[in-house]
Amino acid sequence: MGIEKLQAAVEAILFTMGDSVELFRIAAAIGHDEETTRKIIHNMMDRYDEEDRGVRIIELDGAFQMCTKKEMYEYLIRVAKQPKKYVLTDVLLETLSIIAYRQPVTKLEIEKIRGVKSDHAVNKLVEYGLVEETGRLDAPGRPILFGTTEEFLRRFSVHSLDDLPTLDQEQIEHFKEEAEDEAQLRLDI
Repeated sequence: MGIEKLQAAVEAILFTMGDSVELFRIAAAIGHDEETTRKIIHNMMDRYDEEDRGVRIIELDGAFQMCTKKEMYEYLIRVAKQPKKYVLTDVLLETLSIIAYRQPVTKLEIEKIRGVKSDHAVNKLVEYGLVEETGRLDAPGRPILFGTTEEFLRRFSVHSLDDLPTLDQEQIEHFKEEAEDEAQLRLDI
């Protein structure tokens, strides 16, 4: 099968499935090894960008998905019902970052870090599809463990959790000082 036929097959798979498809499944479907399949898909990704198409292919932790470019949103809403736009408040972003960096994590652990109840924030993040239950902790009460979803990776344009930015020790110390100062201000009030 020629390269154009292979690309057409990959395109058909990604378009039809809608959600992300693992690399090994695409490779098996087109009868090639994963390395060759990855090269084919990356070539397609580059070509889509060069040709300024309305769709693109994204990589999500060892899987690929075809999706609409963000720049096309204004045209889509003219045809379809306007999709819900979720607002991520500072509280939600703070909670999400704790989950992303500490996962799997329980609500209690989140609340210890934040210093306040986090039920509403975690529930909203689950509702938005950015966080999901990943299991239960083997401890009294068997608390639910939470982790990020593939939708999280998609929304924040991150290929995998390994791509999340890391903080150096100086930044961590600065954040600790700010948190301690804020806690002291609350005590003084």
